[in-house]
Amino acid sequence: MAASDLSRLIAAVADTIAAHADELTALDQAIGDGDHGLNMKRGFEAVRAEADTFAAKPLPEALKAIGTKLVMTVGGASGPLFGTLFMALGKEISAEPDRAGLTIAFGKAIEAVAARGKSQIGQKTMLDVLQPVHEALAEGKTAAEIVAVADRAAQATVPMKALRGRASFLGDRSIGHMDAGARSTALLVRAVAETIERHA
Repeated sequence: MAASDLSRLIAAVADTIAAHADELTALDQAIGDGDHGLNMKRGFEAVRAEADTFAAKPLPEALKAIGTKLVMTVGGASGPLFGTLFMALGKEISAEPDRAGLTIAFGKAIEAVAARGKSQIGQKTMLDVLQPVHEALAEGKTAAEIVAVADRAAQATVPMKALRGRASFLGDRSIGHMDAGARSTALLVRAVAETIERHA
C-alpha cells in the first residue's frame, strides 16, 4: 500500500468519525457514558495529526502504531478495543495483502478484540458488526455490499439486550437502542471500503 493511500484512508476515517461524533454521543448517552463520540473523534484526530509518520511505515507497522495511538488517546473502554483491532490487524497482515490475506488477518483481529473485551457475538457490541463484515469479505462481496452489511449489522443491535460494557448495567432498558460501538464500527467500515473502492 502506497503512503498516499494510507494517508487518504486515515483522512477518510477521521472525517467520517468527526461528521458523526454528535450522533455517536447521542447513542452513547442513551445507554452508556455519553462520551463515545467525543472520544472516537479525539482518537482519530490524533491519528490524523501523525498521518504522514504512519503512512511512511510498512502497512503492518503503520497499523500497529495507529492502534497504539488509539489506545492512548480514545480513552474509556473503546480505546483498548479499537486499538486492539488495529494492533492485531497489523500483527497478522502482510505489507502487500491480497483479499485472502486481509480476510484471514481481519478474522484474527476480531478474535483479539473478543478476547480483550471478554465478549462474543450477540452481546450488543462492536463484534456484532465486525463478524458479519468479516463474513462478507470472505464471501467476496463488493465494497458497497460490505458497507450495507455493516449498516444492517449495526441496526440489528437495536433489539438486543446488552451483556457487556456500561450498557449491560441497564439490563432490559438497553433494548431499543443502537450500540454506539457497533455504529462507529460500521462508520469505519464505510469510510475504508468507499475510499478503497473510489481509488481502486
